Amino acid sequence: MQFTDSHCHLDFIEFDSSRQQLIAACHDANIQRFIVPGITAKRWSRVLQLCQEYPCAKPCLGLHPWWIDKATPADLQRLQHYLSTEKVYAVGEIGIDGAIADIEKQSDYFAQQLEIANQFQLPVIIHHRKSHHLIRPLLKQSKPQHSGVIHAFSGNYQQAKVYLDLGFKLGIGGTISYQRAKTTRATVAKLPLESILLETDAPAMPLQGFQGEINSPLQINNVFTHLCRLRSEPAHQIAEQIENNVEQLFGFS
Repeated sequence: MQFTDSHCHLDFIEFDSSRQQLIAACHDANIQRFIVPGITAKRWSRVLQLCQEYPCAKPCLGLHPWWIDKATPADLQRLQHYLSTEKVYAVGEIGIDGAIADIEKQSDYFAQQLEIANQFQLPVIIHHRKSHHLIRPLLKQSKPQHSGVIHAFSGNYQQAKVYLDLGFKLGIGGTISYQRAKTTRATVAKLPLESILLETDAPAMPLQGFQGEINSPLQINNVFTHLCRLRSEPAHQIAEQIENNVEQLFGFS
């Protein structure tokens, strides 16, 4: 079985001293690919450089809502420039975070990046936190023509169904390792297998039992184990379908 970590920040400084060894260890563990989202305009060149050095890492570029207060219209123009000159696989990580300030600016930049993704015929990678009610109307208003993924999905089946009906896939990560995440675990158990991607969000979002530690893309295998415990399909079928989902969404051959 082969795996893709569909959301990890390999460009972060936490991996600077061990990146080459980590990628080699992942390959030994059958983790073949990494989707690396950019989060600020200043980091985009670093993401692109990393992915050129390691072809198994696939770059995505976006303006993350946590740093949207520093974003400018020039950043959106720069994003369009990169998308027209570099091989990029998605616009992301973008979205709305209801736990931080300036929802109006977050919503404005989110909507503009949805339009840019449509312009360049790319999927989107969407961050959410306490913001399903803010994201859904904008997705319906500027519907991504090439789908996307709801990163680190947590919520009930009704919330998931809205995204599924819009053609989205859901990024499933370490949240399902926590017994207290009963609603999300119950939702993941009955999602269409065609809608699921595996992710770690490394170096963030450690799994149960690893709190306080730097998360690693090596944990994809652990996420997969937890997923299999929630599903009725054989493990090999789950793994194969999820890789097909990755390839379909991001346009890999």
